[in-house]
Amino acid sequence: MLLGIDTSGAVSTAVARGELTGPAPEILQVRSDERSRHHDEVLLDLIDQTLQAAGVERTELTGVVVGRGPGPFTGLRVGLVSARSIAAVLGVPLHGLSSLDALAHQALAALGPAPEGPVSVGVALDARRREVYHARYRRESTGEVTRTAEPAVHTPADVADELTACDVLVGSGTGIYPELLPATMDLVHVDAGHLILAAAALSARGEDLSSTEPMYLREPDAAKPTARKSALGR
Repeated sequence: MLLGIDTSGAVSTAVARGELTGPAPEILQVRSDERSRHHDEVLLDLIDQTLQAAGVERTELTGVVVGRGPGPFTGLRVGLVSARSIAAVLGVPLHGLSSLDALAHQALAALGPAPEGPVSVGVALDARRREVYHARYRRESTGEVTRTAEPAVHTPADVADELTACDVLVGSGTGIYPELLPATMDLVHVDAGHLILAAAALSARGEDLSSTEPMYLREPDAAKPTARKSALGR
């Protein structure tokens, strides 16, 4: 049994039967909460709800899959720390992957079976500060998916041409900047079920998913002071 956790935007949890190796895992339950800035208040309860709905005990889990972002600093930290804690307590493997990879997998699944030719997918997530986190993908007619542009952060105007050139464009950034980044389908946040399925697909290709370091892509808003300040303001 696998537990999936993503807090790159909304909070999403999923439980799946199976492992990352072998046949594709079967998604049993998915739960999401789209309230922003409340990740620490809802995540653990959402995990319990998902496990209960799936009829699975925590002790039955054999692995945890977590989204590494990119996303808000606090939200990502809540998800990653929780995933690490659960995996450590249960003594099970912990796997991490980009949340952008999961949303691309979700978009391609919604699109349906591979057509005659390749399909390109652009993903744009709200990065605040009037920027978006983005990446691009390509699915060949064989079904193989590769990332053609690595995750990065830019203004919508800077990446509008390359993202709108994709056959499919999804993500929360499309709803905030519809004039520059018009969505081709209504997919905004990561579904933790697709996080698990994307991890399984990457694992089957031999990808290393051992890192669970957060994918911030830029420095935090609150930076450490570079010089000591006097308490008297001098």
